Amino acid sequence: MNPSAVVVGGDYQGLGIVRSLGRRGVRVVVLDDEPSISRVSRYTSAFERVPELRDAEETKRILIDTCTRLGLQGSVLYPTREETVATIAAHRTELAEYFRLPTPAWESVQPAWDKRETYQRAERLGIPIPRCWFPTSAADLDQIDLSSPVILKPAIKENFFYTTRAKAWRVDTRAELAAAYQKALGIVGAAEVIVQELIPGGGEHQVAYCAFFKDGDAVAEMTVRRRRQHPSDFGRASTYVETIDLPELGKHALTFLRDIGYYGLVELEFKEDRRDGSYKLLDVNARTWGYHSLGQAAGVDFPYLVYRDQIGQPVSSAQARHGVRWIRLATDLPNAALDIRAGRARLGAYLKTLRGVDTEAVFSLRDPLPALYELALLPYLAVKRGL
Repeated sequence: MNPSAVVVGGDYQGLGIVRSLGRRGVRVVVLDDEPSISRVSRYTSAFERVPELRDAEETKRILIDTCTRLGLQGSVLYPTREETVATIAAHRTELAEYFRLPTPAWESVQPAWDKRETYQRAERLGIPIPRCWFPTSAADLDQIDLSSPVILKPAIKENFFYTTRAKAWRVDTRAELAAAYQKALGIVGAAEVIVQELIPGGGEHQVAYCAFFKDGDAVAEMTVRRRRQHPSDFGRASTYVETIDLPELGKHALTFLRDIGYYGLVELEFKEDRRDGSYKLLDVNARTWGYHSLGQAAGVDFPYLVYRDQIGQPVSSAQARHGVRWIRLATDLPNAALDIRAGRARLGAYLKTLRGVDTEAVFSLRDPLPALYELALLPYLAVKRGL
């Protein structure tokens, strides 16, 4: 019997992993500290509601306890949240006694976890980035160029997001910058504040390179354009994504990943800067990403490739087909309604895009209960996470 898999986080991202493995007969156990749509999937073998997944020590204790209690030694462990990735990476030696870990060591995770390190390393490697400032005091704000808008964002997303539910704050004036900086100090402290130039254009200018990376090269890869995002300005998540052909992203991504000695699944987000034609690195996610199930529709099943590699089976190289589209209706529809009402989009044009969708994040005729459960959870998700 093949080893089991443990998925930490059972939202639509975790559901994609569950379906990828479960339909191939892999026993999949899901852990979550929130109501979880993966709980009702036909491919979930067991579900554990746990009290906490944000505190590192408590998460480590829960993982070890679950493994021992359910007889999951040697299971492949899939984190879906950045704080879980950080916990696994920081306690990798201890957790490796219980699980197979497709999460790399902290030395490889830290440059993705901390955006200060991300941007400084990328700049050293010659990878384009937005102009950045790292103020350590209010006095440093005077050195920031405000001839065009900037954003204030955290170096470590989780510390900021769980308090504000925002990915970044836009700043247009000195007064706004000073106010935003003081507000941020009360949340994350000066060491985690980044001020960054705002690249013109909306989410449709964002692209990403996704891969299963091993031994200095991409075993499987997929390049996408984020057609729509939620919220529309500083999207926390993609809502409509299409695979594209953009080799330039792969060159930058491989340079970065080789430099940090990376292994595993990874997404690097870029934004096209039409002022100079470059693609500037915004973020590195050292885990599965929200729309990873697009890969299955495009011929690259990322979670299963990692599973095979972790249990010692051969893995063939793969590249995603171009022009395949993914949508998450639970966020795309309400966001589109807001954009249409504000005059940023037209109803006819929006409806036309729905006709070309190849796969939906949650809905599946073969596994219908998660979509029905998500409908029931929408009020909770709107309040708890903003969807």
